[in-house]
Amino acid sequence: MATAQQVLERVWGYPEFRGQQQEIIDALVEGRDALVLMPTGGGKSLCYQVPALVREGTGVVISPLIALMQDQVDALAQLGVRAAYLNSTLDPDERRLVEQQYVAGELDLLYLAPERLRATIPLLQRGKVSLFAIDEAHCVSQWGHDFRPDYLELSILHEQWPDVPRAALTATATLATRDEIVERLRLDDAAKFVSSFDRPNIQYRIVPKDRARDSLMKFIKAEHEGDAGIVYCLSRKSVEQTAEYLSDRGIPALAYHAGMPATTRATNQARFLREEGLVMCATIAFGMGIDKPDVRFVAHLDLPKSVEGYYQETGRAGRDGLPSTAWLAYGLQDVVQQRRMIEQGEGDDFYKRQQSLHLDAMLALCETAGCRRQMLLDYFGETSQPCGNCDNCLTPPETWDGTVAAQKLLSTIVRIDRAQRRSFGAGQLIDILLGRDTDRIAQNRHNELTTYGIGTELDEPGWRSVVRQLLAMNVIRATGDYGVLRMTERGASVLAGGEQVQLRTDVREQRVRASRTSRASRAAELESMQPDQVARFERLREWRRDTAREQSVPAYVVFNDATLRELAIERPDTLGALAGISGVGRSKLEQYGDEVLEVLALRE
Repeated sequence: MATAQQVLERVWGYPEFRGQQQEIIDALVEGRDALVLMPTGGGKSLCYQVPALVREGTGVVISPLIALMQDQVDALAQLGVRAAYLNSTLDPDERRLVEQQYVAGELDLLYLAPERLRATIPLLQRGKVSLFAIDEAHCVSQWGHDFRPDYLELSILHEQWPDVPRAALTATATLATRDEIVERLRLDDAAKFVSSFDRPNIQYRIVPKDRARDSLMKFIKAEHEGDAGIVYCLSRKSVEQTAEYLSDRGIPALAYHAGMPATTRATNQARFLREEGLVMCATIAFGMGIDKPDVRFVAHLDLPKSVEGYYQETGRAGRDGLPSTAWLAYGLQDVVQQRRMIEQGEGDDFYKRQQSLHLDAMLALCETAGCRRQMLLDYFGETSQPCGNCDNCLTPPETWDGTVAAQKLLSTIVRIDRAQRRSFGAGQLIDILLGRDTDRIAQNRHNELTTYGIGTELDEPGWRSVVRQLLAMNVIRATGDYGVLRMTERGASVLAGGEQVQLRTDVREQRVRASRTSRASRAAELESMQPDQVARFERLREWRRDTAREQSVPAYVVFNDATLRELAIERPDTLGALAGISGVGRSKLEQYGDEVLEVLALRE
């Protein structure tokens, strides 16, 4: 039986494992269960793919990513790995063929959707399972950001195959979610591997939401024009409008949401994976398991519901380790809207409290004047120092004593309630504080309030920032369909002078040092290469693009950029020398070796 190291070198062409991969693989090869928490881009897939090839039988991968199984199987086929999937996209003949291959022991890896597991158990019992890999294991958490009911059924694996090792893998999980994964999947005796959640190549940046699409367009054009990126929107309508808005301004953008025809979604997803420089505008239905390494930015036009969701979504940027940006536009209406969605949503009081706690943590991340990365990592139980590469580290925000401003707003809310037994939204309260002469002010006689016109030390954006931060701090709360503002118990303490309020000053025009874009990163890397090496690198990229197009697979599936750079620098001239390049395994050597040597042999 081949060792894990031999499989790594023969199949993937890598000389050594990264981080904790070796320990995880050793545990599974030995037949032990493993809980693996590793950030996106950290190499989780290798942790179950290698032991599946080392152990006797077929590795069964439980994955919610039906739309991406084809790409994963294609990528494994490039490596000479016998992989297949069973899901609803197969016709009866295709399904029978896969079933026959499994029973005959002709598959190294078989991918299954969780909802099909119970129906597939009789089939699995007819063959030999080497291990079970439960991908995106955080989906088992009922209070998590990505709960999938079918994941609750996965404890059956331990009951039916008590001697088959299981690997539960996820890129995001708080301490509470980790405990829930262990409990629900019955992984009490599993070896636990927790890697750092830090993605140092991602620059986190949160900007005030003011004409958000304009801000997004300027950000892309200034820093990421020509780059692949993902833009997340809360609603389907916003997804389509944003894709159209960007396309109209010369930024090639596609739309993706659950309300689109399945064929359109599949086509757009395939284009995003295979073509360079496309921007995908999507709801959070898109992205889990996306293996595209060169996504240079992830942008949010609406506030994510939780820090876990935010981390998971931003983690789809920069899987290749190159500098990338996580950009979020955040404003007052986000807070009001999210609170209302929780208040009016389904679920009992306990569930709504959990959702509120998730939102509170996300608001705290948005409003902090400290290092965003430090706060993000702390949420996952990891201690760190200020990163020096988020917006707050690069351009530290000013803070100010907002107690008096808060008291002015709270006093206005209280006076209106006493006089009229009514509540109003932020817009009307700000108009009162600024002393504006509007029909609504006159109609409600709000110009007679003692707080009318006492807030002119701030402008409207300044007051909106105050309201947003007081909402985040639970000094006030927004209720009802119209987001009317009411004072909380904490607000009563602030109004009475029992508590001070420190606020941050919004940076209207953010002037942080931009993350190095893919073009800048590539230029810096190419500067360290000789002119002839750069020319070979570009020829290899052109060959890779044509080869990938012929096979209808993403370019990175053929070879990644790191392998092409090493090829361009080392310029191997024999198949033996080519086999020594990192990322050139046996299958790729046989499939592409002669062509690559031809490209490398061309003279400048």
